[in-house]
Amino acid sequence: MQIIVNGENREFNDEITLQEVITTLQIEDKVMAAAVNMQIVKKEKWGSFRLSNEDKLELLQFVGGG
Repeated sequence: MQIIVNGENREFNDEITLQEVITTLQIEDKVMAAAVNMQIVKKEKWGSFRLSNEDKLELLQFVGGG
């Protein structure tokens, strides 16, 4: 299955959840918000939210600065 993660094509096994993508990419401690096909997915739903082929996933992190 192909998923576009932050504009980059990535290949994953079928039947993958949003949380599994984040874990596979080893960015659990960095991601603060996620959107699939321009729709925000609440963090408590990441473990049950199943992705589909060619979904567009945006993983966002908040950066402090000034």
